[in-house]
Amino acid sequence: MQELHRVLNKIKSDTDWVGLRHISEKTCVRTVRNEKPEHSASGVDSGLMVEVLVNGHFGYAATSDTSDEGVQRAALLAREMAEKASAYKVFNFSKKQRPPTCARFVSPRGPGIDVNLQSVTDTLLKASLAMKVSDKILSRLAMATIVETNIHMVSSNGADIQQSFSSLGRYFEATAQDAAESQTRTYGELFQGGIGSLDVENIIRRSVEIGEDAVNLLSAQNCPNEKLDLLLAPDQMNLQIHESIGHPLEYDRILGDERNYAGWSFVKPEDFGKLQYGSDLMNVSFDPNMPGEVASYVADESGQLATREFLIKDGVLQRGLGSLESQARLNLPGVASSRSSSWNRAPIDRMANINLEAGSSKLEEMISSIERGVLMRTNKSWSIDDYRHKFQFGCEYAQLIENGKITKLLKNPNYRGTTVKFWNALRMVGNNMEVHSAVNCGKGEPNQAVRVGHATPYALFSGVKVFGA
Repeated sequence: MQELHRVLNKIKSDTDWVGLRHISEKTCVRTVRNEKPEHSASGVDSGLMVEVLVNGHFGYAATSDTSDEGVQRAALLAREMAEKASAYKVFNFSKKQRPPTCARFVSPRGPGIDVNLQSVTDTLLKASLAMKVSDKILSRLAMATIVETNIHMVSSNGADIQQSFSSLGRYFEATAQDAAESQTRTYGELFQGGIGSLDVENIIRRSVEIGEDAVNLLSAQNCPNEKLDLLLAPDQMNLQIHESIGHPLEYDRILGDERNYAGWSFVKPEDFGKLQYGSDLMNVSFDPNMPGEVASYVADESGQLATREFLIKDGVLQRGLGSLESQARLNLPGVASSRSSSWNRAPIDRMANINLEAGSSKLEEMISSIERGVLMRTNKSWSIDDYRHKFQFGCEYAQLIENGKITKLLKNPNYRGTTVKFWNALRMVGNNMEVHSAVNCGKGEPNQAVRVGHATPYALFSGVKVFGA
């Protein structure tokens, strides 16, 4: 929307502050199943959110009618909402919560969504065929998603933030069956970058691997039921970080505002600066600047500039994830993590790029240090309680480690624990980080699904309860 400043200047609204946020998003999805094109869809979603500050309270109204009249109607509705709600406000906000930030961001990109997408479908067809390594492979799915997002924010106190994001998602799945036994292996990635990052050679190699894994799992032993050392691969650490660090540290959960989707948190405001969340090897950062990670950006939707900060340092909890409003209410430092999923959703406290920093251990050293343990890869199932305290995760693939060597393939692996005890059992951290993501992190009422990044190395935990199906 080229004339956002002009539209802002024409709004007639008796408010202390007003902001406009225009979002336009193009999405293209291609799916191939069993070497046959199955789904091809493209779409555009575009609209504008008006946000106002009245009597120390924020109000919102969204519209897909971006004419002067349509925006004016939304502004009047936002003012009415804020004025009525201000009678019941829990905190008196000010323009301090909406800084006059001016910034620009463009994610790395190759050719974008407007290229000929036949090459995408051709790559997916090759990947589907590559997964068929055996007659026991009954089902193969290959999918690519390309998303181009443009966000422009302006405000009455001078903010002007323009951000353009180009992201590419890839997902591959192979299912093998032998009599009544079936096993599925997957791999998926989502990162900032254009279609030029499709990387055909790597896709074919990985597709062959997951096909072979699915077949081999059919004859594997079940995961044992005992307390063992647990070595988690980065693609499983991705969800471990997401569920047991990211969500519990969101300030709206700590405040009690957010209760959906296992919504509260065991973390208390007085825990910051004191709680030994994990061992002294645990260093977790909020990093909006990592190249290619899917939630990299220059500023959040409150206008707070995004800077790299430690959430957990040497195992001690330092700060949480929350908007400038939540930071003011808790009187705690935070990060630039006020995010919305679209133009018709108000921003809320969210994760972005939450990373476990690399340690000093090589993978070979980690394996050789284990007398008896299990290496697990790729999340299959998850469950966590209302306070993000107790959790249970299942994985697709595992290997038994005995006397410092990988000895057997294991199927149906699971593990369980409690958050603080589990992270305090962290005893080795790998020296190489891999970038992963959560494609549809759901939160809020009405629901908002956003893209979240997690970069992490391998991590070794002592004395974890593991079990089979």
